[in-house]
Amino acid sequence: MVGVGVPAWGVTGWGPFAAPGPALGPQGSSTMHADAGSSDATPLSGPGVRAVRTMVYPLAAACPTLLQGADGMVVALCTTIAGRTPTVELIDPEATGVTGTASATLPLVKGGLLGGVYAYLDNADRLVVVDGQRRLLRIAHARDAAGRWSLRVDSSVDLSGVVPAGDSVVGLVPDPSGGVWFVTEHAVAGRVDPSGHAATISLGAGEMVENSISATPGGRIAVATTHALYELRSVSGRPEVLWRKAYDRGPGRKPGQLSWGTGSTPVYFGPRTGADYVAIVDNAAGAAHLLVFRSGTGQSVCSQPVLTRGGPGSENAPIGLGRTVVVASTYGYPYPTLPQGAGPAVPPNAPFTGGMTRVDLDASGCRTVWDNAVRSSAVPMLSAPDGLIYTVNRVGPAATTPADGFEFTAIDADTGATAAHSPLPGTIAEDPLQTAPLITRDRRVLQGTLSGIVRIG
Repeated sequence: MVGVGVPAWGVTGWGPFAAPGPALGPQGSSTMHADAGSSDATPLSGPGVRAVRTMVYPLAAACPTLLQGADGMVVALCTTIAGRTPTVELIDPEATGVTGTASATLPLVKGGLLGGVYAYLDNADRLVVVDGQRRLLRIAHARDAAGRWSLRVDSSVDLSGVVPAGDSVVGLVPDPSGGVWFVTEHAVAGRVDPSGHAATISLGAGEMVENSISATPGGRIAVATTHALYELRSVSGRPEVLWRKAYDRGPGRKPGQLSWGTGSTPVYFGPRTGADYVAIVDNAAGAAHLLVFRSGTGQSVCSQPVLTRGGPGSENAPIGLGRTVVVASTYGYPYPTLPQGAGPAVPPNAPFTGGMTRVDLDASGCRTVWDNAVRSSAVPMLSAPDGLIYTVNRVGPAATTPADGFEFTAIDADTGATAAHSPLPGTIAEDPLQTAPLITRDRRVLQGTLSGIVRIG
């Protein structure tokens, strides 16, 4: 364990989190990206810079979505290695030992690749997800008198009448009035009201959606397609485009990205409401740019070059909190598989050099605070009380090999310097695959990997 002290930057320095939605689960642990605004920031403390222990859950499945409800149980949405079946795993984070097992398992009907990724926990600790039969499911868990846990489908809404055959739901998020917004791979955006009635709108012809969606406390919804960033709203229960901003999508898919276009789930952030601005990273040839717009109007705030010390591309959502945005590079990352139709990379390949950039907004626009060379192999997560960004660093040459290792890494969010790092167990089978960690309420981190989950803390 290597430590350089705890940074002084605390909660008050970061600015506000957006007000939590009444239909969503606990703040910081109810969506893959922490909250409805996809801030990738949490009010929960992590392990800090102390020495950590690890425990592995060998689930024979990649587990990109890890969520913790008010009851403390962790609900994971995984995709099995054999058959690539989306599967819900219920995890007791208090389990002890060298390895852990799931308390209950529920397979779902297989759909598109990203249909087994994005989901959220509602205010009753139920997993809200759309399966391969285009059903909006709420999946509850319970414990019987003998102490055995089980998972069950608590409610189901058929979306096959509004989601075309051959299409699949990619992302979903609740709004403050209890509606559930969703968007499909082929850029159909929809809203399901509390009675189960669904209404949809088609976004740009030929556009695709490869990431999740985000919401403000006021009910505005951000969607990034492979061509443009949209902000939507509900008018009499029907989706309506508030504004659309095209961005530079470059000449093709960059190596280390999963589609031709932005790799960002849009992030809401801001110093006043926590959702004053919305940001993505473009896919421009050469340098990548952080694009920041004013929520509600779409007014451009800045276009700031990022990742100038590392690879110029990102598949991951930025961190956004207060006046600060942090972008991590995935350029050249060796994903073991790509979504169908991803197309060739331009250039065909590249080393994974990593890199991370912090940008702050001020009265004149945006300015770069720091660039570092961390080779982040997971979606970085900011703990506001710790002032630390937690991620997994890939260890090995820039030209990646199966012999590479991984380190749990804490970065001082004030300076960009590495505050602590500890080796993680396993081999390439424990590749985090650029997925998001979960910071739990007991100051641990659960990190999904190619083959299961690693508990750190």
